[in-house]
Amino acid sequence: MMQEIKIGNIKIGERQPLVLIAGPCVIESEALCLEVAKRIQEIAAKLSIPYIFKSSFDKANRLSMDSYRGPGIKRGLDVLYKVKQKLKLPLLSDIHCQKEIIDAARVLDIIQIPAFLCRQTDIVIAAAKTGKTVNIKKGQFLAPWDILPIIKKIESTGNKSILITERGVCFGYNNLVSDFRSLGIMREFGYPLIYDATHSVQLPGGKSVSSGGQREFVAGLSRAAVAFGCDGLFLEVHPSPDKAPCDGPNMIDLKELEKLLKQIKKIEKAL
Repeated sequence: MMQEIKIGNIKIGERQPLVLIAGPCVIESEALCLEVAKRIQEIAAKLSIPYIFKSSFDKANRLSMDSYRGPGIKRGLDVLYKVKQKLKLPLLSDIHCQKEIIDAARVLDIIQIPAFLCRQTDIVIAAAKTGKTVNIKKGQFLAPWDILPIIKKIESTGNKSILITERGVCFGYNNLVSDFRSLGIMREFGYPLIYDATHSVQLPGGKSVSSGGQREFVAGLSRAAVAFGCDGLFLEVHPSPDKAPCDGPNMIDLKELEKLLKQIKKIEKAL
């Protein structure tokens, strides 16, 4: 029996509409976040897709110290709060240490545990104790069954509002691959399963001091994941991905989003 997760008026789980979690990789400016969030909101409403806005206030795991990390927690949460207030959208963002969690929980609806930190017990439990929904990004170094002990850590606090996100697994150096068997395996743990199509085409460290990506495969992997069976789709979206300061090579162009979501809706309807 799958747990049904409620985020405001949105229900995520079996027999519920596929949810979309989308936005730019990192907060670049308030104006950009509002622009992207509003446009995705319009597309999602047109297609009757429940929508949660996503962007990071800090990318603490950038490979190079010279890479753009974001505005930081104070300014970043201010921007996210404005998106929430102006557009009435639920929010997801990631935290990177325990001291960020209390402030983040005041604004966010979903606290995301980054893939590289998903086994950090103290961070996972502190996030769970807020009572907020916790999204576990499965580390690219984990087998799907390795997620179960992490779920147990969250459940130990009494929090059963959990999402699991697949984002590909390491396949040699600087490469990830999606094994769709993991979607079926992890859904058996009783919580909604999200597929992160844009990070699944990332080439970690593929540009020496930054990550590369193959965004041309995002649409195909998205269609395949929905056909295989997932409860939500995670997409990083940008109006000019080639100019983005973070994850540009694997983000999709905002102009291409509606076309992809129309295809996704047809697959969802067929199922």
